[in-house]
Amino acid sequence: MKLNKFLMLFMVLAFTVILAACNFGGEEEPAEVETTDDGQTEAPVETEKVMNLLIPSEPPSLHPQLATDTTSGTILQNTFEGLVTLVDGEPELTGATDYKVSDDLLTYTFTLRDAKWSNGDAVTADDYAYAWQFALNPENASEYASILYAIKGAQAYNLGEGSAEDVGIKVIDPKTIEITLEAPTPYFLELLAFKTYYPIHKATAEANPEWYTEAEGYVSNGAFTLAAWQHSGSLTLKKNEQYWDAAVVNLSTVNIEIVESEVTQVTKFDNGEIDFLGPSFGVVSLDAIDRLKADGKLQIADYTGVYMYKFNTTDEIMSNANIRKALTLAIDRTSLIENITKGEQVPALGLVPNSVEGFGDDAGYYKDNDIEGAKAALAEGLKELGLSDPSELNITLSFNTSEAHSAIAQFIQEGWSKNLGINVKLDNAEWQVYLDKLSNLDYQIGRLGWIADYNDAYTFLEQYDSATNGNNDTGWENPEYTQLLTQSKTETDPAKRIELLLQAEEIFMAELPVAPIYYYTNLYVKQDYVQNMAPDVLGNINLKYVDITK
Repeated sequence: MKLNKFLMLFMVLAFTVILAACNFGGEEEPAEVETTDDGQTEAPVETEKVMNLLIPSEPPSLHPQLATDTTSGTILQNTFEGLVTLVDGEPELTGATDYKVSDDLLTYTFTLRDAKWSNGDAVTADDYAYAWQFALNPENASEYASILYAIKGAQAYNLGEGSAEDVGIKVIDPKTIEITLEAPTPYFLELLAFKTYYPIHKATAEANPEWYTEAEGYVSNGAFTLAAWQHSGSLTLKKNEQYWDAAVVNLSTVNIEIVESEVTQVTKFDNGEIDFLGPSFGVVSLDAIDRLKADGKLQIADYTGVYMYKFNTTDEIMSNANIRKALTLAIDRTSLIENITKGEQVPALGLVPNSVEGFGDDAGYYKDNDIEGAKAALAEGLKELGLSDPSELNITLSFNTSEAHSAIAQFIQEGWSKNLGINVKLDNAEWQVYLDKLSNLDYQIGRLGWIADYNDAYTFLEQYDSATNGNNDTGWENPEYTQLLTQSKTETDPAKRIELLLQAEEIFMAELPVAPIYYYTNLYVKQDYVQNMAPDVLGNINLKYVDITK
């Protein structure tokens, strides 16, 4: 009889534990009360704050120096931290506590903060230098190596024309790093906030070159750690207790589900399964925009980025500038925005968004929906290709799997077919496969977006400085264009520098290796209890400052 009573008591206790353990769906666990040895109660222990989010695809790479896409960047910017972080679009020292600049504006000397990696090791200047040299080493094929070209000798080393020893990165001591630039770079602090400039834990990377492919053994220095990664399923971030500024981090756990369908994403938000939907963490589906606007839930903010179609200029048909011009002019951007995207975007009549200083002051480089101009360019292009009729043109338009990209492609396909009489086939692929197609120039026309890495026109123009630039994906290059960009890097007069960049954009828009379609806006929705969560003009969301109040 005593045994049965004990067994019943044990089962009740066990069942209580199971119920408590199942509490993970965004609810906060009840506060625990600690009792001292003398029986006195202390203040409640801080409650768990769990946030539920989603991303649209598997992150292609969680290595700061190898990642090229926004999905990977979303995870990296919350698990890593550089010398500088952009807060409300402005650079703020984080990994460093101080810096000095030489009189000639060429040498920056940073004093590192007493910060730790998630495994407890100190973050050192060697970790920064190792990461940057990794990106520049041509053997590692980092597509974003060019963002380090502001550093003296970086471009030469990356292109195999110089040595690692000639790169202007010098470790003075474990807490001091010196960076020498090729020329004064007014936006250098903004560059330092970008993911390619994050440090990596040298000892971990040397011991295991695949350290970044699984959660186990993933060492980072940001506000959160990568606690779990179920490939193609979900990721879990945990508050990094080793983080130097952990006291301001409110969230204890961030559950991130991988959901490709945009309709499903909105359904999950409507059902309260996720706490936020928008840039970095999903997409507000096109069919939900009107409803969310009417409900007063949809937020629309500025976003420094451009949605575009890239042309593979190594393709026989797309190598023809008149064909590219015809396709670019024959897009009805205004109708696309009013009837399909509905996000108050602005028709893109140039490569650099109007929000960037010095750009957008004129009416653009062409008229929107210029069908007559498109037909004239098409006639010239057909003649140059030895074709007599538009129906002889068979073009494939590629995009990554997405309801929004598909709707946009169908709208533009219909316009090209109706107004120009050409045959357009649509082709879609999963995100990583699609990125590989673009990188390998295995396409004719491909959709892509470009969000400013820093708030300067150079971030939009620089990727086309050569056919070998890892972000070019078009095969296009122009020596005069490249020369203007090179001149802009050493021009210290701001007005003259902007003029050089405007001249470069003019060349680009005359040859049109890319058809700009619209300048982005940020569309997002959040649950009422979510605090301090809104994207900046570059689309960044730093979960470090986010809180939930339910």
